[in-house]
Amino acid sequence: MNPGTRNYALVTAAYWGFTLTDGALRMLVLLHFYRLGYSPFTLAFLFLLYEAAGVVANLVGGWLATRFGIARMLAVGLATQITGFLLLSALSPHWSAALSVAWVVVAQGICGVAKDLTKTASKSAIKLTAGSASGRLFRWVAFFTGSKNAMKGVGFFLGGLLLQALGFQHALWTMAALLALVLAGVLAFVPPLMGRSKASKSARELFAKNRGINLLAAARVMLFGARDVWFVVGVPVFLYASGWTFTMVGGFLAAWTIGYGAVQALAPAIVRRSDDGLSREVPAARTWSAVLAAVPVLLVALVVAEVPRLEWVVVGGLAVFGVAFAVNSSVHSYLILAYAGSEKAAEDVGFYYAANALGRFFGTLMSGLLYQGFGLVGALAGSAAMLVACWAVTLALPVQRDAALQPAPH
Repeated sequence: MNPGTRNYALVTAAYWGFTLTDGALRMLVLLHFYRLGYSPFTLAFLFLLYEAAGVVANLVGGWLATRFGIARMLAVGLATQITGFLLLSALSPHWSAALSVAWVVVAQGICGVAKDLTKTASKSAIKLTAGSASGRLFRWVAFFTGSKNAMKGVGFFLGGLLLQALGFQHALWTMAALLALVLAGVLAFVPPLMGRSKASKSARELFAKNRGINLLAAARVMLFGARDVWFVVGVPVFLYASGWTFTMVGGFLAAWTIGYGAVQALAPAIVRRSDDGLSREVPAARTWSAVLAAVPVLLVALVVAEVPRLEWVVVGGLAVFGVAFAVNSSVHSYLILAYAGSEKAAEDVGFYYAANALGRFFGTLMSGLLYQGFGLVGALAGSAAMLVACWAVTLALPVQRDAALQPAPH
């Protein structure tokens, strides 16, 4: 096995371990506090700092990974996640509601920093290990993104299972122990200086991205906001309120995310490749954005029509949504690395995933507000509006590499 392939495998395995516990954390927090009687908006509020912290963590994480190396940032991200788990496990049932919410929000914020430090470092490693071959880059990005989302799906199921079998506190301790093993593996096997380069010297330089990256980042805000506006709170709460158990909700979201990850991994077989890496991939991003936007529009019509067995209609709609969303996400994940420069790839990736985190933050906030105010139809309508905006932005994405790499106007 050559060094590039070896390092890619090591980083991917480390991120699998992280993603497993991160998915479990979301189900633990969501289902535990819904059982305690928290409203949909309060449930969304518990995740807001988690998502907001990711905006800063991605920007700073990309800069730090460039300056100090990818392995060190992976280790910092894993250690930070362990800290967040231990803080969350210290939550006492005897505390007031206000103190409990504040404690969970802060602990979730720490976990949000951990997630995006780890993700930025991991995605940057792919650019370095894949080399200059665009075909291999697309395949490696697709497999990494798809497999980590499949692992996140397993984490959703694990979270519901651990909550039911061990309880909230013991589940968190178990996950912290698992991450400690992953951290030991990173420290032992990943080259410490991989990805180290000359970092930006000013905030202006850090934010001065090329046109392709800026447009793709804007599309990413809308894409992930559209997913989370009905996925974070609306779907699990709707299914639980329809009579599903914790394990059933966690199991379904796990199956959906695993299937979504599998489609992401297969994206190179779905999207035709081009020699220049952009002329077919960018039009594919536009087409799949339009297909995706049609799904929540149709679901809104079905919900308003009050079709029978609505929960199964939502489950079927979510399956179709997952396929189109997976292809969109995979193409975007490839395009950011295609648009990114080689010298500061970690910074470019960090900027892009800061936009990703901003979309998740906005989607999470609106998920609670729209579901509490207007029910599932409100969350779906919000998703449709954001996906139309995403499609509109993709129409401006550059198809030629020279145009993509032009500096953004000041």
